[in-house]
Amino acid sequence: MNSENWIEACSVGDIDAEDVLRFDHDGKTYAIFHSPDGEFFATDGLCTHERIHLADGLVMDDIIECPKHNGRFNYKTGQAKGAPVCVHLITHAVRVDRGRVYLNVGGGA
Repeated sequence: MNSENWIEACSVGDIDAEDVLRFDHDGKTYAIFHSPDGEFFATDGLCTHERIHLADGLVMDDIIECPKHNGRFNYKTGQAKGAPVCVHLITHAVRVDRGRVYLNVGGGA
């Protein structure tokens, strides 16, 4: 991976466990997730159904529910979990270093 694709997104303390944070960078929106077991994950930030910000949705375990039509995705894999969403989310690699969360914006995970 190219080191220039890693950008600092937030502090680990900015996202509660089982929650999501919107992160905008270079004209694109991402969603960063803090799983109940303390891991961090990232996906594209807009629902693939109607391009609504996923950070406004509800996180339950490893699922993000879109706030508009209740479409659900597994945020760890990007997998669409049923109607109305049928297109998977793109996931992005995340790393944590010294209490900071970094996102690889150079392509899918």
